[in-house]
Amino acid sequence: MPIAADPTWPHRTVLLVPAVAALVNDPAGSYVDATFGRGGHAQAILQQLSPQGQLLALDRDPDAGAAAAAITDPRFRFVSTRFSRLASTLHERGMHAVQGILFDLGVSSPQIDDPARGFSLRGDGPLDMRMDPTQGASAADWLAQVPLDELARVIRAYGEERFAVPIAKAIVARGEHGRDGGRRAGPRAPIATTAELAAVVAAAVPRARRADPAQHPATRTFQAIRIHINQELEELALALEPAVSLLAPGGRLVAISFHSLEDRIVKQFINRHAHPERAFARLPLRDDQLPAPTLRAVAKVFADADEIAANGRARSAVMRVAERVGSKVAATDSADADRSAFNRGAFGRAATDRFSSDRGASAPRRGQ
Repeated sequence: MPIAADPTWPHRTVLLVPAVAALVNDPAGSYVDATFGRGGHAQAILQQLSPQGQLLALDRDPDAGAAAAAITDPRFRFVSTRFSRLASTLHERGMHAVQGILFDLGVSSPQIDDPARGFSLRGDGPLDMRMDPTQGASAADWLAQVPLDELARVIRAYGEERFAVPIAKAIVARGEHGRDGGRRAGPRAPIATTAELAAVVAAAVPRARRADPAQHPATRTFQAIRIHINQELEELALALEPAVSLLAPGGRLVAISFHSLEDRIVKQFINRHAHPERAFARLPLRDDQLPAPTLRAVAKVFADADEIAANGRARSAVMRVAERVGSKVAATDSADADRSAFNRGAFGRAATDRFSSDRGASAPRRGQ
């Protein structure tokens, strides 16, 4: 069956066709959508499965659970949990080997578009930013007590923001300072809304020194705080390692990233498992003494011009595909070896996966 989005679906799912084409190579197999969102990829995966196939979806957002409840397909199950619990979630349900696992990383379009969730610079809403609003501290609560040095570190590391220090100082200076001029944790007047935070950050970034005048100066700070509040990079690292052991031979790992921090983790992970011998390059070992690869890189894909024109959020998306291998593969560019198996029209704008550079992108969105 041709892969197609549900025309009644309110949001465009980024890289829908190439992701599902890469993922589903056995219609009777078992698959995992580790980031259900609002179900765009899940609906398309179910279209490709036979009556024997099954799909397990995960998401920690309560709104995702409400969307999943609308899917009555008996081949579909949903679990409200974070994807770092991927292995235990599957094992608890008797799933020990699956044919494919999909990660559509970052914050979803419905989350961005709802001011009440506190993710977006557009409109005004409570400064929350939690993927699961019932768990942990909100962004407003964290900003009200975080020490200056820690705040600057988060903005620099997760937002790749060169004005991290002046931005952090401006946030801390907002309202009453904590102890030691804000260098240690202490109460201060909270920044309660997204508009307040955006204004504080914008005032701290010199207009003449902004790298991209078209981008709001608070974009990178919002990304950094959101990543920290949700522990997104830690969650990803915790989920990827067990994903390899959960894949059956020939099973596919598909990961869609929307900024360079996520993509770098995925890229390095695939590279490490595709070429484990590189860790022993300085040791006098024979080939038969080296560890065998557990993955091979299959493709790196960007949205094509048509998708970008229809959905601007696809511009920053990078999809990496890897396949589980059970024996040693030749130490050649496996992306070149497998490219003939892919339909270029189905796989968007493909690129050789040589792990030579990052496609930096600050837009922290995924289009589900």
